[in-house]
Amino acid sequence: MSAEAADREAATSSRPCTPPQTSWFEFLLEEALLETHLKKPCPDPPPVQLIVQFLEQASKPSVNEQNQVQPPPDNKRNRILKLLALKVAAHLKWDLDVLEKSLSVPVLNMLLNELLCISKVPPGTKHVDVDLSSLPPTTAMAILLYNRWAIRTIVQSSFPVKQVKPGPPQLSVMNQIQQEKELTENILKVLKEQAADSILVLEAALKLNKDLYVHTIRTLDLLAMEPGMVNGETESSTAGLKISTEEMQCQVCYDLGAVYFQQGSTNASVYENAKEKFFRTKELISKIGSSSLHCTIDEKRLAGYCQACGVLTSSSNSTSQQSTPYSQIHCCMRCGNYQELVKIFLEDNLTLSLPVQFRQSVLRELLQKTQQGNDALDEICFRICTCNTVCDVMQGRAIGIQFNQLFLKPNKEKIDFLLEVCTRSINLEHASESLKRKMAAFLKNMCLSLEDLQLVFMISSHELFITLLKDDERKLLIDQMRKRSPRINLCTKPVTSFYDIPASASVNIGQLEHQLILSVDPWRIRQILIELHGMTSERQFWTISSKWEVPNVYGGVILGIKDNLTRDLVYILMAKGLHCSAIKDFVHAKQLFAACLELVTEFSPKLRQVMLNEMLLLDIYTHEAGAGVSGERPPSDLISRVRGYLEMRVPDIPLRQVVAEECVAFMLNWRENEYLTMQVPLLLVQTNPYVKVMDVQTERATVFLLFCFICSVSNQHKRGNDGRVSLIKHRESTLGIMYRYEPLVLTTILSLFVKLHNVREDIVNDIAAEHISIWPSTIPNLQSVDFEAVAVTVKELVSYALTINSNNHFWLIIQADIYFATNQYSAALHYYLQAGAVCSDFFNKMVPPDVYTDQVIKRMIKCCSLLNCHTQVAILCQFLREIDYKTAFKALQEQNSHDAMDSYYDYIWDVTILEYLTYLHHKRGETDKRQIAIKAIGQTELNASNPEEVLQLAAQRRKKKFLQAMAKLYF
Repeated sequence: MSAEAADREAATSSRPCTPPQTSWFEFLLEEALLETHLKKPCPDPPPVQLIVQFLEQASKPSVNEQNQVQPPPDNKRNRILKLLALKVAAHLKWDLDVLEKSLSVPVLNMLLNELLCISKVPPGTKHVDVDLSSLPPTTAMAILLYNRWAIRTIVQSSFPVKQVKPGPPQLSVMNQIQQEKELTENILKVLKEQAADSILVLEAALKLNKDLYVHTIRTLDLLAMEPGMVNGETESSTAGLKISTEEMQCQVCYDLGAVYFQQGSTNASVYENAKEKFFRTKELISKIGSSSLHCTIDEKRLAGYCQACGVLTSSSNSTSQQSTPYSQIHCCMRCGNYQELVKIFLEDNLTLSLPVQFRQSVLRELLQKTQQGNDALDEICFRICTCNTVCDVMQGRAIGIQFNQLFLKPNKEKIDFLLEVCTRSINLEHASESLKRKMAAFLKNMCLSLEDLQLVFMISSHELFITLLKDDERKLLIDQMRKRSPRINLCTKPVTSFYDIPASASVNIGQLEHQLILSVDPWRIRQILIELHGMTSERQFWTISSKWEVPNVYGGVILGIKDNLTRDLVYILMAKGLHCSAIKDFVHAKQLFAACLELVTEFSPKLRQVMLNEMLLLDIYTHEAGAGVSGERPPSDLISRVRGYLEMRVPDIPLRQVVAEECVAFMLNWRENEYLTMQVPLLLVQTNPYVKVMDVQTERATVFLLFCFICSVSNQHKRGNDGRVSLIKHRESTLGIMYRYEPLVLTTILSLFVKLHNVREDIVNDIAAEHISIWPSTIPNLQSVDFEAVAVTVKELVSYALTINSNNHFWLIIQADIYFATNQYSAALHYYLQAGAVCSDFFNKMVPPDVYTDQVIKRMIKCCSLLNCHTQVAILCQFLREIDYKTAFKALQEQNSHDAMDSYYDYIWDVTILEYLTYLHHKRGETDKRQIAIKAIGQTELNASNPEEVLQLAAQRRKKKFLQAMAKLYF
């Protein structure tokens, strides 16, 4: 026996050859420590990390006595390390999915080459020249494993890889990373050169009709012994782990399909080969079952490949080609049949089978064609965008900025198509109430956004609009439209020659009625009515004009007045006063209300209180339209009267909800928080249905006063399964909530949950919101707050709010902050930009500073930095009140930037940054980029000697163009 054999026998006799009470990993680790004297790693190392450690140790170069670096020696220690790495891989059953996920390309290349070596594949042998059927099963399987990995690596390298943000630069680490990167590129270059041979090897493997075997720990031990001790066991067909023919073919077909699909981008005919291989994979999976231990295929990815191949390949059977919407859309785009494309999108709005990302990609492709000069597609882009927008509305997503851009100039044809899409996208018989409310809110928003009343009438008179909105909702919307649109004051028109008609009894009555309709002078109205009642006692003169409207709650009391003259006078004075208030003629409204108050004080305390309430509402409107616009606080007596209205109730007084709503809104708008958070006596809560407070853990009630007031009108709140009242998701139209107050309510509730979210003192991920300062700054029992539930609630509230009004920039900022806090930086940038776009006419105007605060800009900077868009970082640093040169210069030093780099230099207006760019490019020897920076500096409008107005105008122009470019990039 040789000395080496004796050493082996002594070593094996001192330890068990199988691990009796331990795992294979622990056994292999102990074996490695015993054989190679390695330092023991951290406890419980991951199995794949053992491979890395073993191979790294085995591939370390040696240094001779002359301090010359030599290749790793082929000694016993290194052979044992390589064998241990192979054993770990064998324990993992040579699962390429697991190995590729955790091992780098160089390490896995080394591992598979060792497998080929130990499987008796001669080095330098071309695999394509080897007859697989004549090889031992384990040798053939080793060749298949290597070539499968080769084409999988080629396919994987064609996918974009998200760059990991490097930590603090360390020279040794950077050198190691650079070496590994160069080594990976060299290996990929070789693999791509051999790709055709690898494909031929795998194609040949599909013709094998025998089961194969893959090495196990036992067969690897046998191979490591002297040839005389093997006794031919590893050459037999039963050595190792059995891989059935179907399992082997399934894996090979899938990998071949993937590489053919990747090659199809340059050679479309190869898609046929990919299709054949993928469909064969599906057949084999159905045969062997998806629970096979040795054949793991991502079936969702396979289904996607099959669907894509069905679209990209032509079929002899025309019906099968048109079997899926994807095939139809691809055919329409290829043939230019855009009308059929619109029809497909319309039909899908009902079935919702197309993913939203696919819909958006089709629209982007069409928009790109229009930008290339195909103006005929403008109408098609609008139609596809309309279909997508209605689809977004029904699924509760915010309306994109593209729809607003394409709808800048609405006309009859666009409105007609929009209504057609809405009608065909909802089945009213089977649609849920939630879906109907979303569609109704969308149509209301459209009405409010249109300036042309004829277009508004087209929507409001449409059958779908009438079906979805109830009478009271339509009436409220019409009132809003009236208040918004300019009007002619009919009361100021002069009386025509009608007065010159010869006097007769009927003519005199007609003349007086005409004067009564036109007059806004309360004393003249009284005089006319006295004259009319003197002429006839049979007429009810409050009915002569259909424009005279008095709320129903008041009508019953007024019409109950027994004296005909007094009844007519009170009714007409109130109706004219309400009309003048609606058209913002507050002077005449006050005169009419004062006269009515003086009249009813004589005989009806109930009507007197009604008129006091209406005069209070009128004074609120007057202040809000006048001094309140400039931010001037209301007089103290008005605030006192509002408080008195909220606290005082006289029994049996008819009340208009709008008065109470405006009072609470008034207190909120002028930040009377101390009053709104005070404790209200129990008697008042019981007698006043509009005032309710919540006392939570000794904290005073806050702005929930408004929310409770609006929601307390009805006791018909729906309750969830847990018995809690759900006031947002299941709002009933009977609540009578005016549309214009919904943003205020939602903003208030949002501010509460945002405050709860921010109370964790995580400043980096704080969310900004309006009215957040009204809530307590601390919570006594912080442990009781379920922050995960709070985060979910904030997300749901913002999503719901954006379905009501997708153009509310404060809500868009909150949505962006949420994405920022959850590390979704691209989505965060999308919403930050959308918030700026909606409040600046797509950046054609200056974004208000309370929208793009320094905090928002800094978060946009961080998003761009983490997305490796470093030039964008430098430009955004200029947007801060004090330019952050440190961050800008650090960003410009980065050479691995994913943005357009020097094409953004035209958006830089700060000369210091441009001078730094010039220096940086000169230092790097980048002559072309240096010239671009010099050209940007040389623009006359950036000359420091220019007046401040010129410099500001130059900055504003560059801000506008940069933000618009960013919006096109992220929308």
